[in-house]
Amino acid sequence: MGSGKTALAAALCRTLGAEYDLAVVTNDIYTTEDADFLRRNAVLPDDRIEAVQTGCCPHTAIRDDITANLDAVELLESRHPGLELVLVESGGDNLTASFSYGLVDVQVFVIDVAGGDKVPRKGGPGVTAADLLVVNKTDLAPMVGADLEVMRRDSAAVRNGRPTHLISLREDPSAASVAEWVREQIRARTVQPA
Repeated sequence: MGSGKTALAAALCRTLGAEYDLAVVTNDIYTTEDADFLRRNAVLPDDRIEAVQTGCCPHTAIRDDITANLDAVELLESRHPGLELVLVESGGDNLTASFSYGLVDVQVFVIDVAGGDKVPRKGGPGVTAADLLVVNKTDLAPMVGADLEVMRRDSAAVRNGRPTHLISLREDPSAASVAEWVREQIRARTVQPA
């Protein structure tokens, strides 16, 4: 919680919105706080943002019973038949958060430096298995005593060759490296006509 997942989703909407037909699904337990944040910041038109209220641990709705999220994606697809990218953002409360690959094509797991440079080496399915690990808020590292090189090294050690991006949305509000990674994923999944 508080790692910057919704802020990253907002940055990706701003950066990629002119390139792709996109929408966002947010997950909160009892509120629509994350969707409201995206709407307040006008990152997309309101009808491209859907909020799922899980009523339980967010992990359940993204991993175990993904029905509510699938329904939200289908609603967005019915409104916008040309969708090329749907971001599904979910609040995580620990390192065990993982998405069902019945719901997403790729998972981006976001941690921040405020938890300390030990977080990557603690592992957990989010850190070790996500397609991309984002270490956010690198600008705070000096203030919390986190060593970014330790985080980079430990991430590489537990991720078996999967990429890790260290970013600061304060220093780069476009999340350029993550946006480029998303572009690569879209290109890799786009079927080229023969």
